[in-house]
Amino acid sequence: MTLKQLENLIEIDQDITDDAYGTYYDKRTIEQLLNYGIILLDKPPGPTSHETVAWTKRLLKLPKIGHSGTLDPQVSGVLPLGLGEATKALGVLLYGPKEYHALGRVHSLPSKEKLQEVVDMFRGEIFQKPPQRSAVLRQTRTRTIYEFEIIEQKERLLLTRILCEAGTYIRKLYYDIGEILGPGATMVELRRTRVDQFSERDGLVTLHELADAFALWEEKKDDSKLMKMIKPVELALSELKSVIIRDSAVDAMCHGAQLAIPGILKISPNLKKGDIVGVYTQKGEAVALAEATMSEEEIRDATKGYAFETKRIIMAPNTYPKKWRTKPTPPKD
Repeated sequence: MTLKQLENLIEIDQDITDDAYGTYYDKRTIEQLLNYGIILLDKPPGPTSHETVAWTKRLLKLPKIGHSGTLDPQVSGVLPLGLGEATKALGVLLYGPKEYHALGRVHSLPSKEKLQEVVDMFRGEIFQKPPQRSAVLRQTRTRTIYEFEIIEQKERLLLTRILCEAGTYIRKLYYDIGEILGPGATMVELRRTRVDQFSERDGLVTLHELADAFALWEEKKDDSKLMKMIKPVELALSELKSVIIRDSAVDAMCHGAQLAIPGILKISPNLKKGDIVGVYTQKGEAVALAEATMSEEEIRDATKGYAFETKRIIMAPNTYPKKWRTKPTPPKD
């Protein structure tokens, strides 16, 4: 295992894994990645996020693909896609920070000092009311702007970088800046450059590149390009704390069971009640998302009881053998 979140875990117990079942997360075949992989798509301006997903489904001949974080039709940039079972893990990305590069036009020509002063006002917690053309209720709400910088200015055109809380409307941000400056401001072009831990630097894939790589694999059985484009689903959970479980506990969780103390082998340090964690096999495969019902100290001291409540099952049932018992059905009278 080399995933960052699976290193330096606290050992609760020891066990060995059966190589006859499952697959080490970084040794999956293309067929397996098409069911447990994510693609960092570079969405083009024009189509909706839904249309982009529909095109990708036809391109890869897959029945199920999901995306994390809708982009407006004219917005380009990072659109994480989950393939097959990996769609179940995308929810963890929805609430992480987003980064945008925005090109806007101010309707006056303020001094650089004045412009910087106004931009500085929009760092930290701000109030926003969603625009009229939005899919959410138009109520004033707070959002946090973590970073806001002017990269370049050419007369009334501004290129800015904004790192913000999920759900921030960048077009509305420019509108509000224009209100303070006086004559107004308009966003011209927008590109999303980061979703939670994933950014442009992680290597985005265009639809054309994906189509070429898939055709190369399908027609010539050459997976060299496609393998680089599909990342293991486990990377989507890399910002969460982690739990590693026994092989014997895997299928029970895949059928909705809660994770009890005897099934736990390793946990992240400083685990607290209420933490959302990624649950993994000893091969590093994501099994589920769960919520801790015990702290690290309580888990280390306990010998029985449920330590995690299953929230979202990622792995398909029967990937590992059934080693759990069901209660016998009482005889009918």
